[in-house]
Amino acid sequence: MAKLAEQELNQKKREAEDVGGNEEEEEEPSFEEIGLDPRLIRAMSKKNIQKPTPIQRVAIPLILEGKDVVARAKTGSGKTFAYLLPLLQKLFSGSVPKHKAAPSAFILVPTRELCQQVFAEASSLIELCRVQLKVVQLTSSMAASDLRTALGGPPDILVSTPGCIPKCLSIGVLQPSSISEALQILILDEADLLLSYGYEDDLRALTAHIPRRCQCLLMSATSSADVDKLKKLILHNPYILTLPEVKDVKDDMIPKNVQQFWISCSTRDKLLYILGLLKLDLVQKKVLIFTNTIDMGYRLKLFLEKFAIRSAVLNAELPQNSRLHMLEEFNAGLFDYLIATDDSEIKEKEKASGENHSEVKKSRKRSKAKLDSEFGVVRGIDFKNVRTVINYEMPLSVAGYIHRIGRTGRAYSSGSSISLVSSDEMAILEEIKSFLGEGENKESNLIVPFPLLTEKAVESLRYRAEDVAKSVTKVAIRESRAQDLRNEILNSEKLKAHFDANPKDLDLLKHDKVLSKEPPASHLRDVPEYLLDPKTQEASKMVKLARAAMGQDKPARKKGLNKRFGKSRDPLKTFTAETRKRGQGGKMKGDQAAGSADNAHKQKKRRANLI
Repeated sequence: MAKLAEQELNQKKREAEDVGGNEEEEEEPSFEEIGLDPRLIRAMSKKNIQKPTPIQRVAIPLILEGKDVVARAKTGSGKTFAYLLPLLQKLFSGSVPKHKAAPSAFILVPTRELCQQVFAEASSLIELCRVQLKVVQLTSSMAASDLRTALGGPPDILVSTPGCIPKCLSIGVLQPSSISEALQILILDEADLLLSYGYEDDLRALTAHIPRRCQCLLMSATSSADVDKLKKLILHNPYILTLPEVKDVKDDMIPKNVQQFWISCSTRDKLLYILGLLKLDLVQKKVLIFTNTIDMGYRLKLFLEKFAIRSAVLNAELPQNSRLHMLEEFNAGLFDYLIATDDSEIKEKEKASGENHSEVKKSRKRSKAKLDSEFGVVRGIDFKNVRTVINYEMPLSVAGYIHRIGRTGRAYSSGSSISLVSSDEMAILEEIKSFLGEGENKESNLIVPFPLLTEKAVESLRYRAEDVAKSVTKVAIRESRAQDLRNEILNSEKLKAHFDANPKDLDLLKHDKVLSKEPPASHLRDVPEYLLDPKTQEASKMVKLARAAMGQDKPARKKGLNKRFGKSRDPLKTFTAETRKRGQGGKMKGDQAAGSADNAHKQKKRRANLI
């Protein structure tokens, strides 16, 4: 035993030495070492970001030198700070002329949601640094008077979608000569999406007014023909940075901290399997569920409602204010399940198919009233602390899969993905496995069968699931979709005015409201003990323990909740205390009554004696 203990001690020493050696070898440069301004370093420290990511380590010094840069790195790698930090430093240093008639920097993004996020990050950094800089965000739906007010001054940084720039030029809010004189830095974020979202003409209209001295940056998650086209259109001899090649830093397309699983099931059984995953607590919350169509999103929401599982549906049909508020609520942890409609690939496939040009034009006209062309759910939205991504319907391409999975495992946190794969979708699964190099490397990037949901557990829920699925008809879906849209349009107008004046009331509006007309049946809320599979029960306990260890089971308490509902309002304690008081009270009243009667009798005796 002594020898064994000595061997273990020596082994631990060797491991500690190895770790120490690796730390010395892999010592990463700090923000200070790559030349960042102390004010920005303090701001990043307040955001709990101490060291730059690989793309930031290489891109920031190049951008500070004034080089044109094309940076390709996966979602969640820190591309936004890679261009915001050096941009703000250039503006701090005063290298940009103060007297100007147009913004010094344009940041163009494909979606309104990404526009909102970049604006929020830039505003936050400026506030933390306590410098006098102005950043504004524009959208193509803004009125001319609002655009004129926003660009009054003018601001130092303009964050917008490309579609807004031609509008500003046409109404005279921006002058071509002013742009040529003032524009110092042009940044195209998610550059691979800008052309596929139909912004090519808008970008060409701006290109004519970009001065040659203007520094141009392209940030992208993937490399594509569209990015190459933009490089030729805008850049001059740029530095090309690809994250897997940056200073020999190896970066997987999907991080190793994300576990990938798949479940083979028929299209009809997908509702059954997702019910098993969620109702039996086999996944970590928060959960982001992807569907390919809006109707399927509402079908899934209505189905889950019947089992008392509340969720919200995020899609391009909803107003922008509602989408942004829904995202804020989900990120804050006010609900655990968000169903996101990812229909971008279907639109691209329809365009690529042999549709008539006139038919495409007509369909666009019809869809404009319903869908927001500046909305993208897979890219450009910052979903925070997502633990599990579920592909209820498989994406149509490898890139779509990678972007979806990129919503979890961000900032080195753990995450998992589960794909429900029907026989029709096996081809895309094999294509994804091949792309991730499953055959070449058996240690990483593996998509393995999900082990926690047993066949017995699934079959025990089949009767209930199939019975409920029959009630979710096309008519019910259509009515629910219309009802949700009406509610969100009304809420959107209220949000715009009310929440500006009352920011603390944001949590009063819930997006995961029940849509079905009938409340969920009481017997469907919980799965009876006799239906539970022992193996699945054990798996559920493990997941709950892991969730508790990560602090996910603590309910989000609102301010003032403890004061109003403290220990004294605990129903059991209140009941006991009140009963005791009543008993004591009854006894006291009885004693008092007896005492008063005795006194009255004595007084009568005294009177009788006196007489």
